[in-house]
Amino acid sequence: MDNPIAEELAKNQKSISVAEFFEKNRQILGFDSAPRSLITTVKEAVDNSLDACEESEILPDIFLHIERSGKDNVVIIVEDNGPGIIKEQIPKVFAKLLYGSRFHALKQSRGQQGIGISASVLYSQLTSGHHTKIISKIGHGMPAHYYELMINTSTNEPEILKDDVVDWDRPHGTRIEMEMEASYVKGRRQSIYEYLKATAIVNPHARITLIEPDGNQETFERATDKLPVPAKEILPHPHGIELGTLMKMLRYTERQKLSPFLRYSFSKIGHLAAEEICKASGLDPDLDPHEMTREQSRKLLDAFSKVKIMAPPTDCLSPIGEDLIYKGLEKEFSVDFIATTTRNASVFSGNPFIVEVGIAFGGELQKDDRVDIMRFANRVPLLYQQGGCVITHAIESVKWKQYGLNQPGGGLPTGPVVILVHVASTNVPFTSESKDAVAEIPEIKDEIELAIKEVSRKLNRYLNKRDNLKKRREKEIIITKVLPKMASKLAETLERDIPDINPVVAKVMGNLLVDRIVESDGNGGAKISIRAKNYTSKKQDFNVHDMVPFEIKNAVPEPKVISMGSDFDYIWKLSVSPGASKVLSYSVATLGEAEIAKLPTLIVEGLDEELVTGAKAIRG
Repeated sequence: MDNPIAEELAKNQKSISVAEFFEKNRQILGFDSAPRSLITTVKEAVDNSLDACEESEILPDIFLHIERSGKDNVVIIVEDNGPGIIKEQIPKVFAKLLYGSRFHALKQSRGQQGIGISASVLYSQLTSGHHTKIISKIGHGMPAHYYELMINTSTNEPEILKDDVVDWDRPHGTRIEMEMEASYVKGRRQSIYEYLKATAIVNPHARITLIEPDGNQETFERATDKLPVPAKEILPHPHGIELGTLMKMLRYTERQKLSPFLRYSFSKIGHLAAEEICKASGLDPDLDPHEMTREQSRKLLDAFSKVKIMAPPTDCLSPIGEDLIYKGLEKEFSVDFIATTTRNASVFSGNPFIVEVGIAFGGELQKDDRVDIMRFANRVPLLYQQGGCVITHAIESVKWKQYGLNQPGGGLPTGPVVILVHVASTNVPFTSESKDAVAEIPEIKDEIELAIKEVSRKLNRYLNKRDNLKKRREKEIIITKVLPKMASKLAETLERDIPDINPVVAKVMGNLLVDRIVESDGNGGAKISIRAKNYTSKKQDFNVHDMVPFEIKNAVPEPKVISMGSDFDYIWKLSVSPGASKVLSYSVATLGEAEIAKLPTLIVEGLDEELVTGAKAIRG
């Protein structure tokens, strides 16, 4: 009798190794083109280095060298000064997919699946046939372990081709070298340089050095010596837990009663909340969790939404912070204006998250192009799938015209602007395994919109002020061209000296007038008065600097004095109300007419030049 066909089919069925799966579906992980494969590899290596350094409270110093090898291959070398990896773990970390320490941890981190760097090792051996070389050292005086590794795709286990101890001059750290089929591109947004530049902006505590294939070296210096506040691991929050997950937790808990299970398995559930949840579900607090049925589990899940439970803690997150986003943008872009904000924490499906936004305007940015969007998730740049990301959709949904930017077609605005958006979460909801775009979660989109509107209001105030100052400047140029001619003509007609027109200009313009009046004391010396008259509509706070090559006496009030070799900088701090004036005075023992003619212009520190007449203005 012939075998049934099902038995014949069964002979061909076997389990699939995860490494075999990704061997045939590597595009899922971001290895779908030569340029992108290189960026994905660098991203995974740099992410690992940053995470390792931060967890060990080490300021990251990362070295990246890319060399061409043959026609289509490149060699990538990444070194860091992190804590290193113990010998036994090195093969598994680099040559076993789905192996890592962060998958089960509920806290913000760059990598969580344990796929990243081992997927790069797999891609390297598939496309070049070369093994990966690793050096790692865990401390000064400790051995540096050298491995040459490959992945056995049938078993998803590391194959150790070489295991040795070598000399390495670093006190601690890790070095990985891979050869793969990839291409190095320049001048594109999606390039290694732009990826590292973006990484440097949101990781201002890191120093990253890149040596390009042509030998050119680029260093992204750190902007701060302050490490990010480390994220703490938290328990899952009851909001957002799914039925199957809850049933698994009940089945495998070490607690013997329901009430302790609730208190020790979830964040923000104490004695009182546990009692209320048991009461709302109609379940006995002493019930054995292991014996609960599916129906009882459903009642427990429903009770989570009926009882008021505090939001999850946010110390599991490590936002960049407004000041460091500002420093990061300032370090990498030459612009005229920057505004930043960090929102308070919110929650989606039980996962806490924080949105941060920075906006930069002007300077050397392109004026007529669409705005430059920089997207980040847990401090990692997102270079691909911009159009499919909730960050882009949130930016498009803002009515930009009311903030002073054009928005042709209702999509992205245009202008010399960079918009930086960072989403930090214990579980960033990516649209795919390649982690290129954040999914369309309403709570996240709302927070991004609110943050963007907050910094855009600051930008709009700056633009309005800039336009007003521009109009004032144009008006003042006209006035200062016309009035001197009128004054000169009038003086010639009346046969008098040409008068000082600064007071008239200041009054017409509504400016702050600051001028110096010198009167001889009859004994070869002089009495000098500095007048500040406020014709503006607001109180003005500023410093007046009189930088002269002599010592003064009898100053009223007494200034702050800074000696500068043979010169002195006398500084008065003033506050003048609208319509009011203040006078500073001092005397000089000897001051001839020639010296009076050479007295430098007064300097006003703290005001825009368009608001000051009679003195040089600096913002300070």
